[in-house]
Amino acid sequence: MKKILIAFAMSCVVSACTQSATDEVNPFLTEFQTPYGTPDFSKIKEAHYEPAFLKGVEQQNKEIKAIVENPESPTFENTIEALDNSGAILARVSGVFFALSEADASDELMALQEKIAPMLSEHNDNIYLNQDLYKRVAELHAQEQSGSLKLTTEQHYLLDKYYKSFVRSGAGLDAAKQERLRQINKDLSVLTITFENHVLAENNAFELWIEDEADLKGLPASVVAGAAAEAKEKGKEGKWLFTLQESSRLPLLQYAQNRELRKQMYEAYTSMGNHNDANDNKEVLKQILTLRLEKARLMGFDTYAAYVLDDNMAKKPENVMNFLHDLWGYSLQNAKKEAAELQKIMDREGKGEKLAAWDWWYYAEKLRQEKYNLNEDEIKPYFSQEDVQKGLFYVVDQLYGLKLTSVDTLSVYNPEVKTYLVNDADGTFLGVFYADYLPRSTKRSGAWMSNFREQKAGVRPLIYNVASFTKPTADTPSLLSIDEARTMFHEFGHALHGMLTQCTYAGVSGTSVAQDFVELPSQLMEHWVIEPEVLKVYAKHYQTREPISDELIAKIENQNLFNQGFMTTELLAAALLDMELHLLTDTQNLDVVAYEKHIMDQLGLIPEIAPRYRATYFNHIMGGYEAGYYSYLWAERLDADAFAYFKEEGIFNPEVANAFRKNILERGGSDDPMKLYISFRGCEPKLEPLLKNRGLK
Repeated sequence: MKKILIAFAMSCVVSACTQSATDEVNPFLTEFQTPYGTPDFSKIKEAHYEPAFLKGVEQQNKEIKAIVENPESPTFENTIEALDNSGAILARVSGVFFALSEADASDELMALQEKIAPMLSEHNDNIYLNQDLYKRVAELHAQEQSGSLKLTTEQHYLLDKYYKSFVRSGAGLDAAKQERLRQINKDLSVLTITFENHVLAENNAFELWIEDEADLKGLPASVVAGAAAEAKEKGKEGKWLFTLQESSRLPLLQYAQNRELRKQMYEAYTSMGNHNDANDNKEVLKQILTLRLEKARLMGFDTYAAYVLDDNMAKKPENVMNFLHDLWGYSLQNAKKEAAELQKIMDREGKGEKLAAWDWWYYAEKLRQEKYNLNEDEIKPYFSQEDVQKGLFYVVDQLYGLKLTSVDTLSVYNPEVKTYLVNDADGTFLGVFYADYLPRSTKRSGAWMSNFREQKAGVRPLIYNVASFTKPTADTPSLLSIDEARTMFHEFGHALHGMLTQCTYAGVSGTSVAQDFVELPSQLMEHWVIEPEVLKVYAKHYQTREPISDELIAKIENQNLFNQGFMTTELLAAALLDMELHLLTDTQNLDVVAYEKHIMDQLGLIPEIAPRYRATYFNHIMGGYEAGYYSYLWAERLDADAFAYFKEEGIFNPEVANAFRKNILERGGSDDPMKLYISFRGCEPKLEPLLKNRGLK
C-alpha cells in the first residue's frame, strides 16, 4: 500500500477561475460537478495541473494568513479545525495528479512531477515553519497539557498530530537551520521522484524475446499465450515477449526449463538501477540517504531511523531491530532447510548443477508438486480476476454488510479502470471504489491503495486500488495466482480502512495512522482468501463453472506453509536492509551496493536468496516506508492475532467483525493504535500466531 505523502487537508471552499492559456474552466478549481463529486477525467487535461497547483497554493496561503491574523485568541475551531479544512484545491489536484503519475503516467506528467515536487515541498515548509501559526498550535497544545483546554479524544489526536508535525518539521529550529531544512526537503522531493522514475524506466526497458518455441518448454499454455499477446502488441506476431512485470517475470522463473533464460530474467530484475547508465540509482540513493541523515540531525536525532520511528508504534530503532533479528533466526534456518531440499531435486537430475538464486522458483514449484501433488496451473482456472473479486465482495458483505454495485457511468482515467458504489447494509452511501488491476507500461510495478478524496464529517471518500495482475488473452480471462488473489484482498483491506472511517476531521480519518499500524486491516483481509468456506463460494472454473473440489482445497490448505522460509527471509532481508541504510551515521564514502552486500553477509543470508527489494530499486523506501518496511511484519503480529480471534469465534462472527469495524476501521488515527487494538481484542497481540502462520515455530 502506498498513500500519497504530500498531504493537504481538504475543505469545501469553492473558488473559480479560468485558465488563460486555453480559455477553459479549470476543473480543479471548484468541487467536481458530478453526482458523487468524483473527478471528471474527460475534462481534465495535462495543461490544467500546474495552474491548479499554483492556485491551490495561493488559496491555502490566504487561509493560513487568515488563521494567523485572527485577532481572537487561538481555539481548536479557529486554528486546528481551520488548518485541517484548508487547501481544498490542492487536495483535489494532488489526489488526481499523483494517482495518474503512478498508475497512468506520460512523459509530460513525469516531467511536471519533477517541477511540482519542489514547489509543494516549499509550500509545505512555509506552513510548518510559519512561526506565528506554530505559536497558536503550541499554545493550544500547552493548554490541553495543563488541563485548561478540554477536547474530545479525536480532537486531542488531531491537535497532537499537528503539533508534532510542526515540531518534526523544524518549527523550533533557528532561522539558519530552518533555511537549510527547506533546501533539504526540496532536494529530497526531486531525488525521490528521480529514483522512482529510474525504476519505472528500467522496468519498461527490459524485454526478453523468445523466437524458438523450444525455449518455452515447461511454461503453462496460459503463460505462453500471454507472452504471445505481449509480442503481438509490439508488432511481432509469432514471437513471445516476457517483461519484468511480476505477472510475466515470476511464471518464467517458476516454469521455464531453460535455465539460461531464468538467469537472464532474474539478473535483469535484481540489477535494476545498477547499470551505470542514465537510470542508475546508486548515486541518487546515496544523496537521499545523506540528506535524510542531515535532516535527522537537524531535528536532534542521531539517525534517520530514530527520527522516523519516534512517531511510530515501535518508537525506537532497537525495538524494530530486536523484533526483526528474533524472526531472522527462525526464518533463515527454515530457508536453509528448503534450499537443501531443492538441491536434492537438482542432484537427482544428474546435471551436476548447484542451486542458484534463479533456480529457486523453478525447483520450489517441482518440490511443491512432489509434496502436495499441486501445480499452480491446476489452481489458476478457478481464480479468474472476476471470480476472485466476487469472493472479495462476498467476504466484506458477510463481515460488514457492505454492498458494492458496479457502475459504468463514472468517469475514469483509463478504460481498464472499473468503478463501484459502496453502500452499507442499511443502504447508507459510504463512498466510491475504483479498481485498476491490469499491467501497462504507464503504471509502476506493485500494488497500492490511495484516494481522490479523504473522508471527513459530511464527506464520503473516493478510494482506489491499483495492481498489475496477469493480463487476459484472446482465449482466457485474467487468471490469478493465489499470491495475486491475496494482493487483491490485501489492497481492499486498505480500501476498507479508508472507506469505513467515520471521523470528523480529515487529518485523522481513514489510513492516516501510524505507519506500522496501517497494514493491520490489509493483512487481516488476506486470511479469508483460502478459507474453505470462502473458496467454495467464489473459486469456480472459468470454463466449466464447476466449483473447486474439496480435494483441491485440501491441497491448497496443506501447502499453505510451503516455501515460507524463503518468503519470510527475503522479506526480512529487505526490512533489515532498509533499517541499516537509515541507521547509517556516515554516508561520505558510501557505496550502496557494497554496503548492501556487507549487511547481507553479516546476516548470513545465503546466496540463493536476495532481499525482496535490492537497494537500487527499493521503491518502498522512497514512497513512505523509509525506515518503515518492517511495518508489514510488525503489523502481521497484529493481524495474525486478530484472525486467530476470528477463527476462535467463527470467521464471519458478527460480533467480532463489528468490534473490528467499530474499534479499528471506523476510527482511523483518532486514538492510540494499541489502545484501539486492545479495545477490539481485549488484550495486546501475541507473537505465537505469527510464528505459526509462517511455519517458523
